[in-house]
Amino acid sequence: MAKFVNNISEFYDFCIKNEVLFVDFRFTSLDGTWNHLTYTLKSVDEGVLKAGIPFDASSYKGWQPIDKSDMILIPDVTTAFLDPFATDNTVIVICDIFDIYKNDFYEKCPRTIAKKTMKMLDNNEIADTAYFGAENEFFIFDDVKIIDTMNCAMYQIDTEEGEWNDNKNYEDAYNTGHRPRRKGGYTPVPPIDSMQDLRAEMVQVLERVGIECFVHHHECAQGQGEIGVKFNTLVEAADNVQIYKYVVKMVAHLNGKTATFMPKPLHLDNGSGMHVHMSLFKNGKNLFYDKSGYAGLSKTAIHYIGGVLRHARSVTAFTNPTTNSYKRLIPGFEAPSILTYSCQNRSASCRVPYGINEKSARVEMRFPDSSSNVYLAFSSMLLAGLDGIKNELTAAGPMDENLFKLSLDEIREKGIEQLPHTLRGALESLIRDNAYLKPIFTDTCIQDYQHMKFKNQVWPVEQRPTAYEFKTTYSC
Repeated sequence: MAKFVNNISEFYDFCIKNEVLFVDFRFTSLDGTWNHLTYTLKSVDEGVLKAGIPFDASSYKGWQPIDKSDMILIPDVTTAFLDPFATDNTVIVICDIFDIYKNDFYEKCPRTIAKKTMKMLDNNEIADTAYFGAENEFFIFDDVKIIDTMNCAMYQIDTEEGEWNDNKNYEDAYNTGHRPRRKGGYTPVPPIDSMQDLRAEMVQVLERVGIECFVHHHECAQGQGEIGVKFNTLVEAADNVQIYKYVVKMVAHLNGKTATFMPKPLHLDNGSGMHVHMSLFKNGKNLFYDKSGYAGLSKTAIHYIGGVLRHARSVTAFTNPTTNSYKRLIPGFEAPSILTYSCQNRSASCRVPYGINEKSARVEMRFPDSSSNVYLAFSSMLLAGLDGIKNELTAAGPMDENLFKLSLDEIREKGIEQLPHTLRGALESLIRDNAYLKPIFTDTCIQDYQHMKFKNQVWPVEQRPTAYEFKTTYSC
């Protein structure tokens, strides 16, 4: 994100210039939710910005117990930008969290973990900069209904683009019949693409808050879209994802629509991923480039891939942290689960983009999704990649064939591992394989994160019967 403010003095100048009335302090909890506390500008003096804002950390999943609930938000004024949706002029400031009991930044603050990861990168002398570029896909729906009770469970979602609406009678309009169809939505022009103007509005708002965009288009599924955002360093790229998700949801909301980054809301259609492009630089040199290497990649890049894929089964606890994540990771829907790499091949978990050069050489991990806590997702992948470089790890591959056509027996014969098939599997892998995350992720953070996911995701889903189970089991 482009910076509007560089220090506290400039922050107040920015507020005066823009007639700001409120300061909205934002922070990310362990589950990835963006939270906020809003103060009047007159109550936020320089002392407050330096000392921080007290808040109750026991109210957030996986954080503090009630008897040690007080924590401090430490504002990072360099992240300040005007809220494009607030009725009254409001400046948003992203915060880190300080632990008053240990007199240090909080070990379970996702943004702090990301900052510590970047500091470790610099200290180990492998590289001084890590660039991340996320492709966050999303759905836009017209209506969502949800029931979850003891004797009834259902959801129903609707979009005018859905082929199930072919014979629908609209009260205020006629049925045009122009729809992308299942898995047929990749880049058709309007009227099949009904969201052109909506995405354009999102792009304009993103640009206004300082996020550079370069493309937007309809994605493969019905009601699905994507906006291309410029890459950045790890912490800034993670900040940008949080802002991106906020803008997409709010623009949709204000247009009478509802946007979601849920990985797999539609059965039998493509899900939404968060493909992540990564590269390492040192003294301005791209460490991932070697003209004579496979697809232009250096040995450093190959070992980085080896590290991410070697630890991928536990990395997915952060990059794919919901039970719904694993409904996306199935063959045939452009969501790879086979742990190999390839050039230009979108069926591999890691893809090397076409036409890379000394400036653009990078690797693209295709399995993550946007339900993740992006600070933890980026940090875990970087730490896994650095472990690969340190220990000269290699992954299976390269494999340039269509991996979606391989049977399970063929995958086993080739000796290729797969991602976990469930969140439970990912969390159990995290328990077994977490040394590469330390000391950035503490034992307490890993354990509490895992417990939070079992309590709020795995166990509630495992104990609920589904409609499909009634279809297959009721008459047994």
